[in-house]
Amino acid sequence: MTKTVATTPFGDQKPGTSGLRKKVPVFQQTNYAENFIQAIFDSLDGFKGQTLVVGGDGRYYNREVIQLVIKMAAANGFGRVLVGRGGILSTPAASHVIRKYKAFGGIVLSASHNPGGPTEDFGIKYNIGNGGPAPEKVTDAIYARTKVIDSYKIATVADVNLDSEGSQTVAGMEVVVIDPVADYAELMEKLFDFKAIRNLIGGGFRIVFDAMSAVTGPYAKEILENRLGAAKGSVLNFIPLPDFGGHHPDPNLVHARALYEEMMGDDAPDFGAASDGDGDRNLIIGKGIFVTPSDSLAMLAANASLAPGYSKGLAGIARSMPTSAAADKVAEKLGIGMYETPTGWKFFGNLMDDGRVTICGEESAGTGSSHVREKDGLWAVLLWLNILAVRMESVIDIARQHWTTYGRNYYSRHDYEEVDSDAANGLMQALRDQIGTLPGKSFGALKVETADDFSYHDPVDKSVSNNQGIRILFEGGSRVVFRLSGTGTSGATLRVYIERYEPDADRHHFETQEALADLITVADEIAGIKERTGRTEPSVIT
Repeated sequence: MTKTVATTPFGDQKPGTSGLRKKVPVFQQTNYAENFIQAIFDSLDGFKGQTLVVGGDGRYYNREVIQLVIKMAAANGFGRVLVGRGGILSTPAASHVIRKYKAFGGIVLSASHNPGGPTEDFGIKYNIGNGGPAPEKVTDAIYARTKVIDSYKIATVADVNLDSEGSQTVAGMEVVVIDPVADYAELMEKLFDFKAIRNLIGGGFRIVFDAMSAVTGPYAKEILENRLGAAKGSVLNFIPLPDFGGHHPDPNLVHARALYEEMMGDDAPDFGAASDGDGDRNLIIGKGIFVTPSDSLAMLAANASLAPGYSKGLAGIARSMPTSAAADKVAEKLGIGMYETPTGWKFFGNLMDDGRVTICGEESAGTGSSHVREKDGLWAVLLWLNILAVRMESVIDIARQHWTTYGRNYYSRHDYEEVDSDAANGLMQALRDQIGTLPGKSFGALKVETADDFSYHDPVDKSVSNNQGIRILFEGGSRVVFRLSGTGTSGATLRVYIERYEPDADRHHFETQEALADLITVADEIAGIKERTGRTEPSVIT
């Protein structure tokens, strides 16, 4: 009923910040997915008879790989697999299911916000028993195993019916197909005041949520429309499609442009939001205002105690290093810890497990809290709705009051996608070579205070992560950050993060790119972006 299949290693199976991501045809190579799945199992100890959670965002090739995971889990000795109906589990829902049912871990199939389809992106990620992404020591072990793997184990059984809930047996292992939404929706009802939100919506408050033909559609439909009473049709593109309807499921102002334009119109709804491919990112737009992810993190943290699940206050706040320092001002006023980590949600997991942090966020539209160990797009939407229901003020009024209290961090990210890898690496090395000479230099009115290649010393497990991005900090709180992204599947993505801190409330009305114009010029002057990459402008500005 099970067999061992001889195989040979592939040389390109090093996991990035969120697992292994490649184009679908790469995963479709003979034994490619099987090798990586077996490498995960070979890197783990003590899972015999234990529970494994499996699910994905519904993208192309999701069902096929779920069948492989189930058959290989059975052959390797797992006792039970919990899998979302239809192969569907949002990334935050998977994290919750792992935690709720005390599973050994989980395999999440997604390439997050990247496109889906026969020639597009796919990904496999392992989450540990706390519900969070595997730490580097685990992903390093998986990668080491991929380089020497010579066989994998698989059950020789028929495919599992993923579309009917209930229990079945596969090669002696129990497989339980679960409702992908129910456990998550129940958790949201415990964290937020659904009655207050229902009353807000019942009073004529209009919302629109774009699920982008991705995984949050069923979740948003159930919670926003069925449980909270939003008008039918408030949730757009709610059926998960293998190719996301031919669209790019990234909730930013480029790929969710129609939502933005609707929210800027004369008859705009009161609140607009979107989520991404696997449901862990969010876009927040009020009537007449886009709330940057960095500002959203700060505003949610400042108001979180208005929601029942956070009524006792926050233990601390964490943000990724490229995320703006807006949340730092909130932590300072609340008198709680503030942690700056590398990019990658796994770095927040240690802080949450140790009780140091309640709310965390990344500038790349990821926000979440200690309710799970992943970022959570719909959670952020519901916390915003809870705050709006209690304060009975508009999003724009809450934002303006926040800036008056804490100052405004004008902030933008410029992405240069699919840059030649050698050119991108050369640019970063040239920046490293300049670090020691930059402090004290002036560029017009801007004077460099410090510059470094960010290193993180984890206060919990004492691990050290070096070379996480070049930071150039200017006097007065402004800064520019350069880093290469690990989430793409071809070429290199150069990300430039530009931030200007403005404490003067009379100067909070500028358009963001206008407010950042001098810093954008200086960033190119220091890094030589145009000269080294040949790009005259970013691929995406968020």
